[in-house]
Amino acid sequence: MSERLESLAEALWRAEREQSPIPPLTDEHPDLSVQDAYRIQLVNVKRRMASGDRVVGHKIGLTSKPMQIQLGVDQPDFGHLFQSMWFESGSTVDFPLIQPKVEPEIAFILAEDLVGPGVDLHQVLAATRTVVPAIEVIDSRIADWRIRLVDTVADNASAGCFVLGNLPTAISGVDLETVGGVLKLNGEVVQTGAGAAVMGHPAKAVAWLANTLTELGTPLRAGHVVLSGAVSAAVPIQPGDRVQLSFGPLGGVEFVWAKGEGSD
Repeated sequence: MSERLESLAEALWRAEREQSPIPPLTDEHPDLSVQDAYRIQLVNVKRRMASGDRVVGHKIGLTSKPMQIQLGVDQPDFGHLFQSMWFESGSTVDFPLIQPKVEPEIAFILAEDLVGPGVDLHQVLAATRTVVPAIEVIDSRIADWRIRLVDTVADNASAGCFVLGNLPTAISGVDLETVGGVLKLNGEVVQTGAGAAVMGHPAKAVAWLANTLTELGTPLRAGHVVLSGAVSAAVPIQPGDRVQLSFGPLGGVEFVWAKGEGSD
């Protein structure tokens, strides 16, 4: 690991701890590669684990064509989920974030390891214990969300925290391609979307993740949570907002956003 990458990881770590965003890494380091960005991400993953936190799964980002076009990429990215980020439906979520936004997603709870190469949609469905509706609260340690691909990857794919529904659904009980989600903010509908918005089928995103992680030597494990990607655009939230997501036969999930220490 080069001193430069260590220094950039430290800057992101400090930005998160101090709740003070920094300029895009790519402003001063336009030559950073995606591989460099994942190395930076892993430095801070190890830091968090050393502090006593535990990896409970992964999040997949950039699963929609519009977002990929916006950032000039042709595949998703991923970040790590930690125990400290996990909240249950109905919670008042008090978590220190800088510029939070919410995204409606379908979470996969794995019953079996998923080890590539060659994992496909059908293998994902066979290895999945249940699915639940999820609200991901994304955040960026990069000022004003001025992110390029390298910036968000280095920043743990803009992970913040996440809220899971309380009623798991067997994978055989729902068509994940057509199931629709309705996101409400303080009782008003702000976004809608269907599972097909995620790479045509959210299980395809999980297959991509399984294959990618296998290449890196860290395959998906039984019991892991996988946030498969947003079915709609993200929506900014403010302290006191009530966020509700209804996902048809999958049920719903909701929370109230509290002002985390140091949040704006």
